[in-house]
Amino acid sequence: MNVTLQEIAQKLKKAKKVALFTHMRPDGDAYGSTLALACALDRLGIPCSVCNESEVPSNLTFLTGLDRIKKAPDGDEDLYLAMDSADGARLGALTEVFLAFSKKGDTINVDHHVSNTRYAKYNYVNTCSANCMNSFHLIEELGVALDKEIAQYLLVGLLTDSGNFSHDDVTEETLAIGSKLVGAGADICQLQYQLFKRQPKARAALYAHVMSRMRYAHDDRFAFIVIDRATMDKLGADNGMTEGFVDFPLNVETVEIAASLLEMKKGQYKVSLRSKKYADVNKLAGVYGGGGHVRAAGFMLYGDLEEVVDKLSYTVSQYLE
Repeated sequence: MNVTLQEIAQKLKKAKKVALFTHMRPDGDAYGSTLALACALDRLGIPCSVCNESEVPSNLTFLTGLDRIKKAPDGDEDLYLAMDSADGARLGALTEVFLAFSKKGDTINVDHHVSNTRYAKYNYVNTCSANCMNSFHLIEELGVALDKEIAQYLLVGLLTDSGNFSHDDVTEETLAIGSKLVGAGADICQLQYQLFKRQPKARAALYAHVMSRMRYAHDDRFAFIVIDRATMDKLGADNGMTEGFVDFPLNVETVEIAASLLEMKKGQYKVSLRSKKYADVNKLAGVYGGGGHVRAAGFMLYGDLEEVVDKLSYTVSQYLE
């Protein structure tokens, strides 16, 4: 069932205890929208837990409040709410926990991905620059005033998913919310440094290695990079350090679709896609059971590297017409 943010706010206010979930391998928007909502519930005196199966990626360890994140809910909550997760499977190890709860309690899904499957009992899906925009409006409906802590979390997600206000889904509303967050005390300079500029030596070395081996196809309209596990282990790099890598090949002037192939383990690759002007990479990702946004999406591919590359390259060709 589709519901409004006002209806969700009413359900949250009636809850005795809430469990907040977000997708596995969380990014800034996942953490930002969820932790901001958790703070708002704190202000209202509504007990809540924040649940995620994954370790905190290294690029987001600067965030405060990460110690409240648990691997699973406590079990005594009466409402489950998933933030920034396009489908139930994206909750990873917590998928069955979340979906099974619908038999005895309310589950809510608040998201901004065009590919959202409406997997909860109650769903609010509003496609926009970042789910932190939906979280912002939900916090407004709860009647909680913005403070520096909440604003800081929301701006993390807004900066992350808007590409530092550079993606083509950035609107007047995106910028207006950003302005309000800065006005409430969010430190945009510090966050831009932490999210887009700061990097350990291992990341710099990995970046140089990966980009020097960038490959092209389809008259240079498709560019892709491969981030292999052996090199990461050699350099002491982790998955969090690869955030943003896929944006570099997209900036090549001839390129319409860019891809990053991150080796998760032998025979398994996490594919991140970006497009520049016309290609719908959400539909492309959907071919392999993934999804996301028109200009940014992802999915998993399995097989030997060159087999994966051939499969991906063929599919990309269908979206470069």
